[in-house]
Amino acid sequence: MSVAGGMVRKDIEMTDKTVLITGANTGIGLATALDMAERGARVIMACRNKEKGEDARQYVVDKSKSDNVILKLVDLSSFDSIRQFAEDINKTEERLDVLINNAGIMMCPQMKTKDGFEMQFGTNHLGHFLLTNLLLDLIKKSAPSRIVTVSSLAHYWLFGAKIHWDDMNLTNNYNPTRAYGQSKLMNVLFSRELSKRLAGTGVTTYSVEPGAVATDLQRHVGSHDSILDRVFSFFNSWTRWWWRTPEQGAQTQIMCAVAPELADQTGRFYSNCKLSSESWDGQRDDYALRLWEVSEEYTKLKK
Repeated sequence: MSVAGGMVRKDIEMTDKTVLITGANTGIGLATALDMAERGARVIMACRNKEKGEDARQYVVDKSKSDNVILKLVDLSSFDSIRQFAEDINKTEERLDVLINNAGIMMCPQMKTKDGFEMQFGTNHLGHFLLTNLLLDLIKKSAPSRIVTVSSLAHYWLFGAKIHWDDMNLTNNYNPTRAYGQSKLMNVLFSRELSKRLAGTGVTTYSVEPGAVATDLQRHVGSHDSILDRVFSFFNSWTRWWWRTPEQGAQTQIMCAVAPELADQTGRFYSNCKLSSESWDGQRDDYALRLWEVSEEYTKLKK
């Protein structure tokens, strides 16, 4: 396998299908939006910033020549924003064939979401957990349909990733790298448990890692005084020359969204356009169930 990873066939069409992508205004999200538009899909670009989002939408329209690309605003660090967004989608869209939970924040300084959660935990995991659940009825109605959640190599133990069950917000011992790894492990566990809950509905789930991609996701790397952050900063500085382009990095999530051969696969983890192995913690069904129940409480989905 080359550094660029696999590339998805361009002849797989998505005509008459609706694809929603979070964080679609930049990086692999933007590359995915363009790819889906070129395949004939109705593309909903879910972005936080209106100006940047509109610039990205126009870019996709100009490149793809599609007139079926729309911008919707959502802030994944705000439960109220997510609920308003989901209500709008459920009212205005007849179907939702593919949801790609792509947006994310990486190794940021210690910050909180509007609901008081650590920013990476609250945005990368809880935000997508709530959004997915609020759109599930529409997704199930559109079956066969797919849910793709973007994780990272950072979910492996090598990067210090584990669930801090007693302090998920890392209030007492915040470390940006540790918080990022935890949120990416949560992405894998979420997709795993979601697949079990959707068994028999025609909805399949996938978690993916895009590899090292040259985007602005790494803008906070190197700004913290910690050993793990120094390691990431060194890795960024000395290896960036062979990193993937956004188009290359988007291929695995595109594959999971469109590949016919994955129609009967669910709950698994993919890398380099191939089935891969999750971390040991990422394979634990008890962790996946426990995380789901905690997330239900935090997002107030559990009555």
